Amino acid sequence: METQHTPYPPVSVTADLDAPLSRWLWLVKWILAIPHWIVLIFLWIAFFFVTVIAFFAILFTERYPRALFDFNLGVLRWSWRVSYYAYGALGTDRYPPFSLGREPGYPARLDIAYPERLSRSLVLVKWWLLAIPHYLIVAFLTGGMRAGWWSGGLITLLAIIAGFALTFTERYPRDLFVLIVGLNRWVLRVAAYASLMTDAYPPFRLDQGGEETGVVH
Repeated sequence: METQHTPYPPVSVTADLDAPLSRWLWLVKWILAIPHWIVLIFLWIAFFFVTVIAFFAILFTERYPRALFDFNLGVLRWSWRVSYYAYGALGTDRYPPFSLGREPGYPARLDIAYPERLSRSLVLVKWWLLAIPHYLIVAFLTGGMRAGWWSGGLITLLAIIAGFALTFTERYPRDLFVLIVGLNRWVLRVAAYASLMTDAYPPFRLDQGGEETGVVH
């Protein structure tokens, strides 16, 4: 039996599980990802200041300046690709590109619909007050976000379990993959909402799987 859920159209998070995956590469991805983490530190500092500027722009004009929106979307895309490669999923061995763009050929993808208008009243409260329940969940899932990547928490624990499964069986458990992507999808929806990129409140549900379907079996 299928239960139809309303999709969450502002944010689309998709991922393809690559195969085959190396049995041992996941053990050193923390080293290989260091150049990305260094860049992301600076990008997320810029992300913070861009979000502050966008806050005032929305407050006075009801619009998120498109150039600022595209930059912050690029930072989130970059972060998702690095997380997917490293210990947010371990779902690919393809090294992430150093790019703020869409990179449709990479197995981890993120799109956020650009809003033509945003609420002046919501911008005052959504990023702190309204998002608090989600922050508590995200803290459990990620162990806290640091400069745009998430390490620790339930997501990393599950990814490491998948890594051990790869080592001993040469297979990434499919059920574990759909769960991990679903948890990352929750995190990215909250990140988009908290950074003022949408007024649509993230749903309290786990939409699992690599594709955005809006249907949970």
